[in-house]
Amino acid sequence: MKLEVNFKKTVDKIKPMNAVNNGPVYTDNGDQNLTNLPDFREANIPFARTHDSSICYDYGGEHTVDIHNIFTDFDADPYSPESYDFTLTDIYLGTIMRAGAKVFYRLGSKIEHWPKHYGIMPPKDYQKWAVVCEHIIMHMNEGWANGFHMGIEYWEIWNEPDLNQKCWTGTPEEFYDFFATAAKYLKARFPSLKIGGPAVCGYNEQWLDAFFEKMREENVPMDFYSWHCYGSKVSDFTSDARRHRAMLDRHGYTDTESILNEWNYVCGWSGDGWKRSLETEASLKGAAFIAAVMSACQREKTDMLMYYDARVNSSMNGLFKRGTLDRLKGYYSVKAWGELLSLQDECALSCDVPDIYSAAATDGERSMLLVAYYTDDAAPLPRTFKVETGEDKLYTIYILDEEHDMEPCETTASDGGSFILTVKPNTVVVIG
Repeated sequence: MKLEVNFKKTVDKIKPMNAVNNGPVYTDNGDQNLTNLPDFREANIPFARTHDSSICYDYGGEHTVDIHNIFTDFDADPYSPESYDFTLTDIYLGTIMRAGAKVFYRLGSKIEHWPKHYGIMPPKDYQKWAVVCEHIIMHMNEGWANGFHMGIEYWEIWNEPDLNQKCWTGTPEEFYDFFATAAKYLKARFPSLKIGGPAVCGYNEQWLDAFFEKMREENVPMDFYSWHCYGSKVSDFTSDARRHRAMLDRHGYTDTESILNEWNYVCGWSGDGWKRSLETEASLKGAAFIAAVMSACQREKTDMLMYYDARVNSSMNGLFKRGTLDRLKGYYSVKAWGELLSLQDECALSCDVPDIYSAAATDGERSMLLVAYYTDDAAPLPRTFKVETGEDKLYTIYILDEEHDMEPCETTASDGGSFILTVKPNTVVVIG
């Protein structure tokens, strides 16, 4: 068993697999002013998606991002600046951009688990809703209504419409009509922007076939298609990546980007399974899982991953500790991928070691190999295997385990172009 990497042969670009949902918190207040903005910047997080942002008081809560929070009276004039409340959304998006990330804007509403709903009902007038979105984009990108020129490229229509009664209270057919209306209008108005969606919660073939048949019938443009996946096996994500890509291609959307923009470790949604999921997400094992999924999906036909969730009050945040914002183990996996992303060029690599997931990159001068040993087995053992680089040199090994936060721990010299590496279960190693 071995891992073979050729730092001199590049095969692709490193993709933005370390994008996230939601941004950092920052305030100019003189007290209670903890921030993780420098941590975001240091991790080279490329995009932050604005879904469920309005659940968080620190981002502006119920006065931010969601369409019904900005355009609070749907009967108001959509062409009048006085009809919009942009204040806290402007501040939140500005914070994301100060952290060096780009905004990935979700047009719609947060999820609503409540018995009464406020923002997930079908709009009374689909065309008017699209006009409202037009003016939100104008404010953010064209300076309308004392706005900005943020250059936000990705605009996503809705979230999880296939999760009825939590994200969409209408019928599937109503959603298909709604999406077609909004997508065609916004793409015609902003041809240079990327308009897409609908951030489906899973692979429901019947729902998706009907959706794409409607899109083709209406000649609906789709720059990107977004979907979600939660699981405890890396294969959950790679198999869904292939199924969603095949769905796009089968319906003629061969040039449409495929974006997995919600994902995390979940082994159950209730009871002990949900508790175990949350514990794992915040643990070293969760960090190994993050690195493993990013590495595996780099080689799939998936264009971007967006981890759910970096929201500072989210129980699913495996990057920052709730309250203190201290770095959790998962942060270091995201940061390691940010370093690969900065090198840009993916290197040729093959590996036949079970449960070892890896990726490598170079910029022509510096090279880096990321190795994750992720397993959901109850009593796993360390893996020892050969690493072949074809070069004789001294390598520094950085380790993410219970004692180390991706710190340089040892050096190893390759002999005859290879060296032996031992990796403990559910840890991450960077070699450079």
